[in-house]
Amino acid sequence: MLKKRIYLDNAATTPVDPAVLKEMMPYFMKKFGNPFSAHFFGQEAKVAIDNAREQVANFLGASSEEVFFTSGATESNNWTVFGVLKSVKTSAAAEKPGSIFVPHIITSAFEHHCVLNSSLASEKAGAKLSLIKPNVDGVIDAQDIAKEITDQTILISIMYVNNEVGTIQPIKEIGEIIKNAKADRLAKGNKMPLYFHTDAVQAANYLKCDVDYLGVDLLTLSAHKIYGPKGAGCLYVRRGTRIAPSQYGGEQESNLRAGTHNVPGIVGMGKAVSLIEKHKKGLPKMKKLRDKLFAEIMKISGTQINGSREFRAPNNANFSFRGIEGESLIISLDMAGIAASTGSACSSASLAPSHVLTSMGISPEVAHASLRLTLGKDATEQEINYVIKELPPIIERLRKISGRR
Repeated sequence: MLKKRIYLDNAATTPVDPAVLKEMMPYFMKKFGNPFSAHFFGQEAKVAIDNAREQVANFLGASSEEVFFTSGATESNNWTVFGVLKSVKTSAAAEKPGSIFVPHIITSAFEHHCVLNSSLASEKAGAKLSLIKPNVDGVIDAQDIAKEITDQTILISIMYVNNEVGTIQPIKEIGEIIKNAKADRLAKGNKMPLYFHTDAVQAANYLKCDVDYLGVDLLTLSAHKIYGPKGAGCLYVRRGTRIAPSQYGGEQESNLRAGTHNVPGIVGMGKAVSLIEKHKKGLPKMKKLRDKLFAEIMKISGTQINGSREFRAPNNANFSFRGIEGESLIISLDMAGIAASTGSACSSASLAPSHVLTSMGISPEVAHASLRLTLGKDATEQEINYVIKELPPIIERLRKISGRR
């Protein structure tokens, strides 16, 4: 019987921080009002939402009026793609009735599926789509994006940190390129908007997310990736950005996102965001433990690290092992008490090789043999030592079964 299970799948989700849970608890039973109610109970809930909105805004260096709460990253990212597309198309049709306008979207080939699939759906609906491939280290070249911008490009969406290989993308550099492209447009008299969005879900715990520093117009966060609750997220929308409502009904979120607020979840998200700077104090230790995984696991023959070691979040280690199947490895590790993944948690039921790894030029066979280990703030050296001890014999056993080495 295992005394303790080791959790190394924090890119999939994180445990709720005790301080976050404590902050949320009153809003389930004692402070249960609907924030759109005029009485005491409702206004008590409204104050809590306003406070959480301010906490997120402070983290982003934004105004609280630019923060919109959602159910999570998937909704925020879908809203970005479809909301910008609908709004700009509507405006273009009103300004030039009868004219043909084909909006252009630029994103990367290894985005999270909620951006990638919504962009592909937009292409099927008539938009033009450019997919930028990363280099072999899993990093986008900003100049590749610059080359794709046209007079009808309306949205560029590039994730800040890749969810599978943890590579950091040059968001600030891309932001500068887009800023210059906007200036060139105005000089030509082209009033077509050009917006820059980043999915910062995997970056928030580790990197600077100030929206002016990054040069973004829209930014996505998710509570359950930062030790907050599932079912809560937000979309930052810079003032003046054209975006259609995500859903219709009541007047919540400035008439842009109807539906009764998830008050406990929003309160929890605000608290989780407020704790990020405190948690960053533990990043040197986290990186040291992650680098120990790199050093020791690379001693296993037929092993490769996927993604850049230089431009990488400190919690992520992604490997491929020649001669095994990733799913068998995950099951074997789970039996040894170690929780890990082969890629994105949202794709765990798929038998297709990771689109992230294949977009980096990694063969489907090698991509199928991948392992993602993502550390959390409470990871210990004892846990890492246990993984280092248990992994080699598991790899050896799976290779014998497969007959491939």
